[in-house]
Amino acid sequence: MKELFQHAATTEGITVRVAVNFLPEQSQPEAGKWFWVYHIRLENHSDQTVQLRTRHWRITDARGMVNHVDGEGVVGETPVLEPGQTHDYVSGCPLTTPSGSMEGFYTFTNRENAPLEVRIPFFPLSAPATAD
Repeated sequence: MKELFQHAATTEGITVRVAVNFLPEQSQPEAGKWFWVYHIRLENHSDQTVQLRTRHWRITDARGMVNHVDGEGVVGETPVLEPGQTHDYVSGCPLTTPSGSMEGFYTFTNRENAPLEVRIPFFPLSAPATAD
């Protein structure tokens, strides 16, 4: 299956692309559990070498409940991106509702250790409707 990046945002030459897919095999709607996988591509179109340091996610479910998730790096990595380089990773998000959304930002630093907050685009999480 060819993955299409449905959402993108660029901050000072750093582009964040997102593709998201609902995973029915990881979900249990009868138990109030829905699961999505998202593929992130980070692209350095700037003229500086940057390193991803931290992430901040704002995850909202269909009831309007907001969960903030902060941490170092992404999936245990703090990738360094030279100009023109990309970095891809895949992660997942469980919710207790059949829809919601995610957005946030990464903090990168350059060689001088100056921080750069890079926006992660808003993207919806939506399970397909199921027949009862």
